Amino acid sequence: MKISLVQFDITWEDISKNLFFLDQKIQQIPQDTDIIVLPEMFSTGFTMRPEKAAEVDQGESITWMIKNAKKMQKAIVGSLAIKENGSYYNRLYFVFPNGSYKTYNKRHLFTLTGEDKKYTAGSEKLIVDYNGWNLCLLICYDLRFPVFSRNTENYDTLIYVANWPERRINAWDILLRARAVENMSYTIGVNRVGIDLDNNRYTGHSQVIDTLGNYILSPQITDDVFTVSLDKRQQDELRKKLGFLNDQDRFSLNN
Repeated sequence: MKISLVQFDITWEDISKNLFFLDQKIQQIPQDTDIIVLPEMFSTGFTMRPEKAAEVDQGESITWMIKNAKKMQKAIVGSLAIKENGSYYNRLYFVFPNGSYKTYNKRHLFTLTGEDKKYTAGSEKLIVDYNGWNLCLLICYDLRFPVFSRNTENYDTLIYVANWPERRINAWDILLRARAVENMSYTIGVNRVGIDLDNNRYTGHSQVIDTLGNYILSPQITDDVFTVSLDKRQQDELRKKLGFLNDQDRFSLNN
């Protein structure tokens, strides 16, 4: 499976401008890519003003995702600020090439910026079956919580979309490798670059790590598209040979 990571400088709370930019950016994506992964809140930036920036479920950004998934015949992943029934959600969408989609509402809201005061937390993690791969899809701050990320569903790939700032980027690098090793899973992190309106600087470090913690794509710092190939058979063979997942602790998660 081929996955393309889109790392770019998100224009603050300007949906139309970000989607126009991405229209040009995705032209760089190889034709044989299976999944396109965009950062967290890719059309607005990590805004704590959802009353100004959030969209409804069938708004401009998800319409854009559906249109391009169908046009390019590729799955597209990214999160958006969404308003639904009077509440706001940091909602990840996995859009299939036929235009259907599944969603995940971010469980771990970032209290340091007051995300928990503005958005409503989700509870269930999302596992998507796509082309014979089981994908676990999570958002930014979820990365710090290994119990929620734990591979109890036998997923093959763990994907985090993020707006993770430069001042804590060392933690991003460490935790992504830890999640890959402890879950014996390909692990992908897609971050943004640039500076937001709150003067947070982002240096990207989008990356892809294999089940043993080795870089398939080392941390990247430029505004660009990065495409990698993943080999499920190779990972399955390693899991069978080493057997670490068979020995993991059993637990239930209280929501």
